[in-house]
Amino acid sequence: MLVENSIAELKTVREAPFGVFLDAGTGNTSDDVLLHKGQQTAPVKIGDTVRVFLYHDPHHRLTASMRLPKIEIGDIGYAEIINTTRFGAFVDVGTERGIFLPFSEMIGRVTAGDKVWVRLYEDKSGRLAMTMHVEMDMQNLAQPAKGIKVGGKIQGTVYNITRDGAFIITREKWIAFLHRSDMPRTLHAGEEITGRVTRIREDGRLNISLRPQKEKAIEGDMAVIMKSLEGHDGVLPWTEKSAPEIIKANLGLSKAAFKRAVGHLMKQGDIEITDGRIRLARK
Repeated sequence: MLVENSIAELKTVREAPFGVFLDAGTGNTSDDVLLHKGQQTAPVKIGDTVRVFLYHDPHHRLTASMRLPKIEIGDIGYAEIINTTRFGAFVDVGTERGIFLPFSEMIGRVTAGDKVWVRLYEDKSGRLAMTMHVEMDMQNLAQPAKGIKVGGKIQGTVYNITRDGAFIITREKWIAFLHRSDMPRTLHAGEEITGRVTRIREDGRLNISLRPQKEKAIEGDMAVIMKSLEGHDGVLPWTEKSAPEIIKANLGLSKAAFKRAVGHLMKQGDIEITDGRIRLARK
């Protein structure tokens, strides 16, 4: 039984002005599958056996195309989300119709236009489907990092997000880990990021951070506090005694980074603490 969203090898049995028909194997010519001229990537004649992708046309008729998935079954690739539904999403892999990515096979939410790492597989019914769970595939693909030092920058795409953090694969096929404490709230699977290497592990994997080196980070944190002071008439409603989650929610800084920046601003004479409040210094 032929099913949509599958790959099959079928024999050409008859021609028509608009294409050829392929034998569906039912013994009934009304079940023959149309391979339209527009879906042929090379000339086809009667008697040829062709490998095709099967899908339903707008009239819900099973139709064939010689445009096969650019990803082989069992392989992984970086592909674009075409659209989403309440059941999942459809991924563009070069076929006439997108391949279904079930909600259960997603990592986080995806939206149309996102690019994500996926693996193509056949489900129990023989239909092609996608999964974003490619952790083992990446481990098999990965190479130990070479020619990089602590402090160096790497670029890569997120392929997995866990409670501990995010995993990234680089163009060099290096795997890098970004701890959750350094993850932006909006980070999603498939996103391309640039990080700074903080550790090179014995197995050749990397730990990275998205924050700049401490000296530059402090300068940025100081600027955040000064801007917040200016926006609150020179008096900061959050202090070193405020809860870490309040500081993080309002300033985007950890409490440790907040305290370091406040200390530097006080040394520079830019702020002062009076009546338990952080204020712009009177100059």
